[in-house]
Amino acid sequence: MYDDLRARVRADFPRARSELESLIRIPSVSAPGYDPGHVRASAELVASMLTDSGFDEVRLLELDGAHPAVYGERQGPPGSPTLLLYAHHDVQPPGPAAQWETNPFTPVERGGRLYGRGSADDKCGIAMHLAAVRAFGEALPLTVKVFIEGEEEIGSAHLVDFLDTYADLLASDAIIIGDAGNWAPGVPGLTTSLRGLVDCTVTARTLTYAVHSGTFGGAYPDAITGLARTLARLHHDDGSVAVPGLVADEVDGPEVTAADLETQALPVTGVELVGTGSLASRLWRQPSISVLAIEAVPLGEAINQIVPEARAKVSMRVAPGQDIRAAVEALTTHLAASAPWGIELTVEPGSSGEAFELATSGPTYDAFRAGMAEGYGTPVVEFGMGGSIPFVAAFADRYPDAEVLLIGVSDPTSRYHGPNESVEIADLESSILAEAVAFRLLGS
Repeated sequence: MYDDLRARVRADFPRARSELESLIRIPSVSAPGYDPGHVRASAELVASMLTDSGFDEVRLLELDGAHPAVYGERQGPPGSPTLLLYAHHDVQPPGPAAQWETNPFTPVERGGRLYGRGSADDKCGIAMHLAAVRAFGEALPLTVKVFIEGEEEIGSAHLVDFLDTYADLLASDAIIIGDAGNWAPGVPGLTTSLRGLVDCTVTARTLTYAVHSGTFGGAYPDAITGLARTLARLHHDDGSVAVPGLVADEVDGPEVTAADLETQALPVTGVELVGTGSLASRLWRQPSISVLAIEAVPLGEAINQIVPEARAKVSMRVAPGQDIRAAVEALTTHLAASAPWGIELTVEPGSSGEAFELATSGPTYDAFRAGMAEGYGTPVVEFGMGGSIPFVAAFADRYPDAEVLLIGVSDPTSRYHGPNESVEIADLESSILAEAVAFRLLGS
């Protein structure tokens, strides 16, 4: 039934892989302190790929102070549905070079996987979308719009502004966000929920200035210890979150095993799992808190003094159904109440993003379920995601009548955001066929 699409996808796949490799070679890190020219070069390359793929209208979308996004459009038959295909062309910083087995911006195949920064997150999404459109030649059965963002890795700082400025241009019947992932290598996945995100900076002060630790130690606490005791009260002894009043739920769906997590996360020998309830619920439907950084005296500069001030960055993931403002209030209140010995503690709220529960019914979902089963040769697994993608809620708010789907090519072993990021090469081809089959079903 889909032999023609399968043959075209296979014939075009060397080109799709080459496009992905070309994108990986551009160090398009959007974070402050990195050359913004690389992000622009990446956007320009994506635009040229869209043009070469037969898109009728291609242009960079610009806003003051923002990295450029890329827009493309190809018209289908009159009256056919319109899909908006999303991915992002910016990437995370590579991190310590010594932790990479190969150059992060040189694509390398090893063991059937393609390694390089952005291979999984999310330049593979760009390659997937373009190749799926090309599978139809001149006979695309529906209208396709493509929006490739350049700021996802810095929290989509200007996405709302882009959506406000270009609202009519981006309007569509369904939005296909190619920035999620599969259940496992070779097993397709549909992401059905996302945890939200709250972060803050916590500052502990115990003295006006540093004093001699021998003269005053035992009478006054140092700020690092005060901060450590405060942070320790964020969790119960079993590692579950101790902040009261947060939404938590159990998962009704596929189970995650300890063996799965060990393979994916590579914990140090002897490290125990924390929390309560099923592992899937801990990852998708319960809050979690991580201390991302502690700032005090560097080890090499330590002297015998009582440190007067220390700071920490705290990140909390919240479950679907959690009001984000209530979550911020609960976290800040708990931190303030946890400070020992009367130390001065200030909590400065940072970024936040809503949790999201996707509606998973409708013609687009039906088409993609069928397409993914055909493309991968096995039924799709529907599951939640522990991470946060705040822009999903932004799309849903701006286009309330559009179906929103979360798909992707990566898998739990892809190590996105970490060293040695990679994507399963066979899954890239499978994802292209899956999307192409869905296009045909929606356009028929």
